[in-house]
Amino acid sequence: MKLLLATRNPGKLAELRRIVSELDAGIEVLGLADVAEYPEAPETGATFAENALAKARDAVAATGLASVADDSGIAVDALNGMPGVLSARWIGRHGDDQGNLDLVLGQLADTPDERRGAAFVCAAALVTPDGTETVEHGEWRGRLIRAPRGTNGFGYDPIFVPEGEQRTSAELSPEEKDAASHRGLAFRALAPALRALVS
Repeated sequence: MKLLLATRNPGKLAELRRIVSELDAGIEVLGLADVAEYPEAPETGATFAENALAKARDAVAATGLASVADDSGIAVDALNGMPGVLSARWIGRHGDDQGNLDLVLGQLADTPDERRGAAFVCAAALVTPDGTETVEHGEWRGRLIRAPRGTNGFGYDPIFVPEGEQRTSAELSPEEKDAASHRGLAFRALAPALRALVS
């Protein structure tokens, strides 16, 4: 069975492929590069769940394939939960990981270490051609450090140290990250709904 992950982000695609392979359910995960191009609506939802559902609905309508989409970001305590749904475009343009990271570090420059709490948050949506919709959430708590460390991962990973860790999420192995991360938690929570697709 083919399952479309509505993303062009190779990091997310690799994560979902690893998690789906654990299910051993005969599901092949495709990315947007594997299907004919279709117009993608801008992310205008006020919540991660709204954005994830909109992306998954568009993908099903365009391809006829059961589709998963996620929306995720970082919620920084000292910034009242921002960047939140604006995480990928916090600097004002989409996809400038370094610019976004630098802006958050600048905004937190005067924030003491004990007030640098944050959480990665993810909503993952599965929409099937028959219109069934499932949304699951994952949250990964931690704190932000003052300078990036590590080369695994993307986005804010190099400045995020998960609770109980001394390493940033960019210093964890892919397997360690999958086991604990917000996206890993949300995608794994979709497992029963994914298994139902092939049962």
